[in-house]
Amino acid sequence: MDDSRNNSYRSWLGGQLALTCLLVFATVLLWQTDRLQGYELSKASLALETTVALLSTMVAILAATRFRVEGRAMDLVLSLGFAVAAFGSVAYSILPDLDDQPVAAREAWAGVGCRIVAAALTAVAPFLTIRLGSRRMALGVGLAGTVVVAGASWGLANLALPGQSPLDRDLVAVASFAILAACSLIAALSFGLRYRRHRRDLDSWLTMALTLFLFAHLQSVLAPALSADYILQGDFLRLLAYGVLLVGVWRAIGQAEFGRAVSDERARVARDIHDGLAQYLFAMSTSVSMLECGAKLETLLPRLKEASSAAQQEARFAVLALSSASGTAPFDAALRRYVDFLVADGVIEVELEIDPGVALAPDEQIEVFRIVQEGLANARKHASARRVWVDLRARGNRRVLTVRDDGTGFDGELTPAGQGLRNMRRRTDSIDGAFSIATTPGFGTSIEVVLRAA
Repeated sequence: MDDSRNNSYRSWLGGQLALTCLLVFATVLLWQTDRLQGYELSKASLALETTVALLSTMVAILAATRFRVEGRAMDLVLSLGFAVAAFGSVAYSILPDLDDQPVAAREAWAGVGCRIVAAALTAVAPFLTIRLGSRRMALGVGLAGTVVVAGASWGLANLALPGQSPLDRDLVAVASFAILAACSLIAALSFGLRYRRHRRDLDSWLTMALTLFLFAHLQSVLAPALSADYILQGDFLRLLAYGVLLVGVWRAIGQAEFGRAVSDERARVARDIHDGLAQYLFAMSTSVSMLECGAKLETLLPRLKEASSAAQQEARFAVLALSSASGTAPFDAALRRYVDFLVADGVIEVELEIDPGVALAPDEQIEVFRIVQEGLANARKHASARRVWVDLRARGNRRVLTVRDDGTGFDGELTPAGQGLRNMRRRTDSIDGAFSIATTPGFGTSIEVVLRAA
């Protein structure tokens, strides 16, 4: 598997280097032959800006959709960045041109300001690893912020332009495109490193698109022009970059972490079947073989009944875990069904409280389900508990899972942690949570999992 991942990364890196070399060669060639100045095509410029605005709007919507699914701050910032770019194109390039009026210098500079803000947000996005809980509110605040930023760009253009000489404006234009290129370079390198670490498909597409943006801005540095009557060579690269982004974000929605979480859970269930269900089936097979060799049925029948009951329970638990992970059953419904199965024989009582306001990401649903399953199994098998309390609720901006029992407890300093506790710690670590346990001999055990900030 590691060899396959490494080969895949090397192939991608080779393609990325080939693309970069091709763009370097094309840029140098166009610069040497004085073809970076572009073409004087005012109507075509309007069509190109309209296409760019549509593509950036679609990318912003798709990134926002991905944010609504997974709650990643990175997707929110990407969505806002492309929303700012789209708003700037519409407000400061397309609408003025529709009135058959030449785009004024103030509008052109305001549009550049929006592009700089969009590029800066894109450069920041790969460094954001948190998830947000209030997703609808975050989107609303972010969209309101895009309008404020666009207005601020217009205001700054009005303040900066008076008194500037043509030379000053040329220098500012070069500096502005250099800032755009620097932001694209930072973002391309950052997303490339993310792809190297995590092998996420979206990161590879973002790296490719940002490489195209980088050379589009570099070409504008070499031949700065803000006139709406011209189409520059770099504009075609911008258009191609947005197309790549559209494909990449669309694919990312189809291959979101939700799908990866299901795949991971299938692997976990396979291990659980091997460690649990397979052992019970082996015990049943052994008992049947002993019957064939003449062993007494009354001796083996209780063992067969116990093993078959345990195998049936393990199979049900595996199905419930998968249904929760894949979204075919809501998390709380799957967990309640699991508890119903567990308490059906009357050996243990479980009080389950789930705050309906607590939202869990797909990977958190899987791990929290398994942590609760492990905690209840420990309470039943090892602690001889009669009652267990399971509680999932918000405390301030934290989401906290508590599993508490009235069992025998143990001395944490003298008794080493068993495999169940180690599994729970590992699962907590995999979702960036904090795990703690409080136990005293004769007074039960309390396990607390604090999930990452909502």
